[in-house]
Amino acid sequence: MANTYTQCYLHLVFSPKNREALIAKEWKTNLEKYITGIVQNHKHKLLAIGAMPDHIHIFIGYNVNQLIPDLVEAIKTSSNAWVKQNRFTRYKFEWQRGYGAFTHSHSQVATLVKYVLSQEEHHKRKNFREEYLGLLHEYQIAYKNEYLFDFFEDTGSF
Repeated sequence: MANTYTQCYLHLVFSPKNREALIAKEWKTNLEKYITGIVQNHKHKLLAIGAMPDHIHIFIGYNVNQLIPDLVEAIKTSSNAWVKQNRFTRYKFEWQRGYGAFTHSHSQVATLVKYVLSQEEHHKRKNFREEYLGLLHEYQIAYKNEYLFDFFEDTGSF
């Protein structure tokens, strides 16, 4: 529509099923590139992406013409099939149901880009469970424990 202007920034977070640490360093960059393509094909602007063995952060300039659940479904479905097709893991790979979606202002873009790109350093101090619960608290999102990702005790640092 003419004369319609938007500026929306969206931070997505989700995990492999059962929060299993299946995203290996050997192919995580390829996964990030593949997901970047999906995001761009849906007319969003990828600002930063950071995969850890047990979760991924995707920070985008969001195209409001696509519903968030539809974008997440496209990312998960396509990347899941791509991981299986390339046989990157001998274990069954699939993304866990659900996701976190957090909005940000333009003034927060540089901070969020740095945060997403420094995930390895960040997770030397805080595990994914602590991080995710911290996001829910920071953004004052009501949640029920039974609907959170399946968290298991961390067995060490990444």
